[in-house]
Amino acid sequence: MVIGACLPMTINMVIVLTKSSGGDEAAAVFSAAFGNLIGVFLTPVMILGYLGVQGDIELLNVFFKLALKVVVPVFVGQLLQKFVPPVVAFVKKYKPKFKQFQQWSLVFIVYTVFCKTFRGDNQTGKAGIGSAFAMIAIQFVLLCFVMTLAWFTLKLFFRNEPELRVMGLYGCTHKTVAMGIPMITAIYEGNPNLGLYTLPLLVWHPTQLVIGSALAPKLVKFVESERERLKTEEPGEVPEPEV
Repeated sequence: MVIGACLPMTINMVIVLTKSSGGDEAAAVFSAAFGNLIGVFLTPVMILGYLGVQGDIELLNVFFKLALKVVVPVFVGQLLQKFVPPVVAFVKKYKPKFKQFQQWSLVFIVYTVFCKTFRGDNQTGKAGIGSAFAMIAIQFVLLCFVMTLAWFTLKLFFRNEPELRVMGLYGCTHKTVAMGIPMITAIYEGNPNLGLYTLPLLVWHPTQLVIGSALAPKLVKFVESERERLKTEEPGEVPEPEV
């Protein structure tokens, strides 16, 4: 659970849910990209700091693996985008295909992790399916709690900015699988409990999608009503209390 809490937010899901909920899409793009960039360096330090640095974990080796899996692909992609126009044109032309390939790649990664998690000689597999369902229930309650906490806390800072409040609702609670799985495997590669460490994240990710999709229509109405309220209120005018 601590490992999952230290991970950065998911990029695509935060942006998509923020946009569909009427939130600030630009803020979502910046927060997700910046959070994942610093997460490459900050997440391993936080995990090892909270759980204790173990003798069989080499921090420099972890950073090297994360650089190969995360930083180098991003860096190469930026170089291609800036200096190789034919590649940019090719990607734009077949963007739906690349998007579909990305989704299936993520599905394949999750599938292989689940196979490793529940195989017979793994501790998680021996724990039984009951533990998995207990984890799902606990994760659901926790996600509802932290989303409620984030929603009312954000009201204190963005009372008259409903778009940022909606974006923060997702940004404060979402966790990435695409970057989280490589991070966890890089930190605990070869550890027999690796499947157990990834299980909370694999439960949290689809749960946040289900809850976020269910809340999107209500959040759109909230943003629209807040915009109307702000339009009717004059600057400096104190709204009369409702009777």
